[in-house]
Amino acid sequence: MYDPAQLRTFLAVAQTLSFTQAAHRLGLRQSTVSQHVRRLEDATGRRLFSRDTHSVELTEDGEAMLGFARTILQAHERASAFFAGTRLRGRLRFGASEDFVLTRLPEILESFRRDHPEVDLELTVELSGTLHERLEGGRLDLVLAKRRAGDTHGKLVWQDTLTWIGAPRLRLDPDRPVPLIVFPPPGITRARALEVLELHGRPWRIACTSTSLSGLIAAAQAGLGVMAHTRGLIPPGLVPVPARAGLPELGDVDFVLLHGHRAGGGHGAQEAADALATSILAGGDRLYRLA
Repeated sequence: MYDPAQLRTFLAVAQTLSFTQAAHRLGLRQSTVSQHVRRLEDATGRRLFSRDTHSVELTEDGEAMLGFARTILQAHERASAFFAGTRLRGRLRFGASEDFVLTRLPEILESFRRDHPEVDLELTVELSGTLHERLEGGRLDLVLAKRRAGDTHGKLVWQDTLTWIGAPRLRLDPDRPVPLIVFPPPGITRARALEVLELHGRPWRIACTSTSLSGLIAAAQAGLGVMAHTRGLIPPGLVPVPARAGLPELGDVDFVLLHGHRAGGGHGAQEAADALATSILAGGDRLYRLA
């Protein structure tokens, strides 16, 4: 009843809330994306998006379609793999940013393992900057991470705004350096935080450094300072720093999927990476929910 291509387009628009970004992600023209959505709305007899020249939002029926679309596409992929008589095999080295440790990424990986039991999935959780380095060095096959400022490569999964967060009762003294809670280099949010503070002439000091997101969260909850973090994934117990604190805006951040180029890796790793990338994109909205 529902065309898988139209459902994939629907999910891309739902996850990016942008017809332009969905077209870029899928490698389609924007007119084709609009056509797919219109035909799916015709098939359902319901409006799935509320849109104008400035914004795109899911309707209540669109929210309901999210779950149906994922289920239909997963069933379609399983049927295709079964009747094709092929099963993915090989070793897949997947790197995920620390940002997703507390989200529902494990559910997506569990589903992938269930669908492809003969793939040896090797997970690396690291800083985005470190994952980029390992991918470029041929030590990873697929990476889900933040994109460096100015970079355009990678398939956009999600765009959000970076914000300063801290303990609810934290108060910053405007006459003293900003106490920062940061990842060590080459952390991308660390680099962004230092860059904007330097640009605005705001003195700072490092109050805590940790390679672990849980370590940073603990320091922030203890009131040691502020940290730059994705607005959509603010951990429990922490809140955005009020505008009256006068901290400069951090701007947006892109989360992308990047494929590696393993020398002599054969088709197995590439096919497995493509399959996991499809699973992540199809279930992308689950990445933006804390576990």
